Amino acid sequence: MFDSLLASAEAPVAIHAVDADRLEQVLSLLPAAAGRWVKANGYTGSPGSILIVPDAEGGVAAVLFGEGDTSDPHAAGALPKALPAGTYRLEGFADPDMACLAFALGSYAYRAYKSKSDGDEDRARLVVPKGFDLTAAKFELEAVALARDLINTPANDFGPEELAAAARQLAERFGATFKVTVGEALLEHNFPMIHAVGKASTRAPRLIDFSWGDLSHPRVTLVGKGVCFDTGGLDIKPSSSMLLMKKDMGGAANVLGLALMIMASNLPIHLRVLIPAVENSISGNAFRPGDILPSRKGISVEIGNTDAEGRLVLADALALADEENPDLIIDMATLTGAARVALGPQVMPFYTDDDGFADAVSGAADQVADPVWRMPLWKPYSKMLESKVADINHVSTGGFAGSITAALFLSRFVENAGTWAHFDIFGWTPSARPGHPEGGEAQAIRALFAALSNRYPA
Repeated sequence: MFDSLLASAEAPVAIHAVDADRLEQVLSLLPAAAGRWVKANGYTGSPGSILIVPDAEGGVAAVLFGEGDTSDPHAAGALPKALPAGTYRLEGFADPDMACLAFALGSYAYRAYKSKSDGDEDRARLVVPKGFDLTAAKFELEAVALARDLINTPANDFGPEELAAAARQLAERFGATFKVTVGEALLEHNFPMIHAVGKASTRAPRLIDFSWGDLSHPRVTLVGKGVCFDTGGLDIKPSSSMLLMKKDMGGAANVLGLALMIMASNLPIHLRVLIPAVENSISGNAFRPGDILPSRKGISVEIGNTDAEGRLVLADALALADEENPDLIIDMATLTGAARVALGPQVMPFYTDDDGFADAVSGAADQVADPVWRMPLWKPYSKMLESKVADINHVSTGGFAGSITAALFLSRFVENAGTWAHFDIFGWTPSARPGHPEGGEAQAIRALFAALSNRYPA
């Protein structure tokens, strides 16, 4: 997807943005045969519609795209899959920069397991308009592609070790300091819940930890849930719910994408990335419902359901992050189905007590078309996490407010950070739409990067 946007090309074909009012004006600029073609096809320029206008030799003379009053800022993302191979340029688009980004997002395809001859053909490419920041866009698109690629990789080829290798590769690219704590060493270094969740797998659990940037700069720590596959543990998922569980490391994938943008843009922060990487499996030593686990924070945790493992590994990582008193902690996790029930697969809920940060993220999300929605850390719901035998139960009683109570559980492990924000993401596009092919997805990281860039200007 990086070469889907070009700085220049010879004789690119124009993609004209039209609606019912502008269609005749655009046709007046084209040969008379174009008007007859449009009429024969009954094309009216309805929002999101695409019509390829042929030339006399059977090539492409022009493309008409119905911009109109579409509510989808990424509508132009449908273009690359609809157009024949060639180079194109935009004409008359209301927001050409967003259209370019959408075009590139829509060019993505995951073909790692396809034969070499499948999908290697030439494709549509777009010449960006003058003033478009192609360098910044390529870093942004690379971050999206990284998150999508990692999530799309099947679990048989992507366990905790492979996730650590991907993080190491990114860290070394930007000169970050990298370390990883593996297996029994997790107990030695006081990460008991990460160890408990991952010990049943033949693939050892680990905590990935890398740091980048000047120590004198504000400290920002990103924590990503890295459950490389989730069977549900002894509270095993039904097969239908297990089909997409390769995506349960989507928080880690998105954190790595965000870290890429931060480091590539050289934001003036000291960045730390923490990823608890585990596989939630079933064996004789798997943790059980009713177990009481110690935590790094010293809070004893009663296990209400082994299929709520993500918040356990995050809790130990958040406790470590909090020990440095960072300016900001952001965690991202494919944490609850309740979040999807509340907001669906496209809008990402987030939680924070910092009104200023919440406003900054929400405003940035609107500007870059990366939708988020602030949810309440409603303290009275903390009663749902009470335990008779431990300091806290990690799941709530009853079926209400599942995403909120998960956030409240995590909040118990953060007390020193200047600001903490939790993003309960989906990490997946269940059915293709413009700019967003079906499969792994980067969510909220473009909004967060925009907010961080404003908070910590270079």
